[in-house]
Amino acid sequence: MNGFLNFIRQPPPANPLAIQFLVSVSESHFAAFFFAVQVLGGVLLLSGYFVPLALTALAAELYNILAFHLTLAPASIAPALVASVLWVEVLAIAFEMSVPQLFCSV
Repeated sequence: MNGFLNFIRQPPPANPLAIQFLVSVSESHFAAFFFAVQVLGGVLLLSGYFVPLALTALAAELYNILAFHLTLAPASIAPALVASVLWVEVLAIAFEMSVPQLFCSV
């Protein structure tokens, strides 16, 4: 939601390449697609429908976030790591709920 409404202000990154990357992503409107996938994944997770699809979409988002922070802004990687840990927890819960259904006899 912050990508669309911008209610949490973020300081600009210190790396000039990171600034150039963020400017190009926002000017090309790729950021809108990126934020829309995040919102859609969150809505699907909260609704409980299509949870594997939501986790897959959010995994791609997390990969991009981690790649950005590892290469362009390593000083601010902590939130990306927290989000990755939370994603693994949700994945473990979803996997735990779906695996017993695979082995049930009908």
